[in-house]
Amino acid sequence: MDALLFAPVAVAIALTPGPNNFCGLNNGIRAGVGAALVGTIGRAAAFAIFLAVSAVGLGAMLLASEAAFTAVKWVGACYLFWLGWRAWRSREFNGLEVADGAEVAASGAAPVRLWSLVTQEFLLGITNPKAIILFAAIFPQFIDPAQPAARQFLVLGSVYLAAEFVATAVYAAGGRQIRRFIRTSRGVVRLNKATGGFFMGAGGLLLATNR
Repeated sequence: MDALLFAPVAVAIALTPGPNNFCGLNNGIRAGVGAALVGTIGRAAAFAIFLAVSAVGLGAMLLASEAAFTAVKWVGACYLFWLGWRAWRSREFNGLEVADGAEVAASGAAPVRLWSLVTQEFLLGITNPKAIILFAAIFPQFIDPAQPAARQFLVLGSVYLAAEFVATAVYAAGGRQIRRFIRTSRGVVRLNKATGGFFMGAGGLLLATNR
């Protein structure tokens, strides 16, 4: 399949709302578009692993295994619940400045830990069973059996991973716009609760996921 024809399909799939894209939105709010894009390296690494697994045919076996799929689903859901609970209970500003008498000076704001953003994106990606479905069931449908499979996986995989960075840029830019409206400590607490609620809700939806 022509990579140019696959590109808009890849972008459309990458833009689909989910835990990783919400993570990009949240990172955009708290750390900026650049930091969110750096964090996406973790997501790309996780998806590259799934691409490699799919390329050698193990993805279909993993998708067919009820036990393996369920294990990944529960690990992913537990991680989402943990992220959600931690965010829900947080009262930290995480670099956000507030304007109601509790303003945080730039020098006193919590520094952005880029490695933690990368790690979080990686764990969200590698424990998402929907990624297994994408790379093991949907992605191979775009492979032309008459052409060398390895080269096609490399080219189309690279296109898809690039699309994930495009999706992050879109969500993170949206996050930067949302940040403009979060200028009080109460607003930050509400943001933390909204973040926690989303991650816990995503964990619940993940448990309901079927192959």
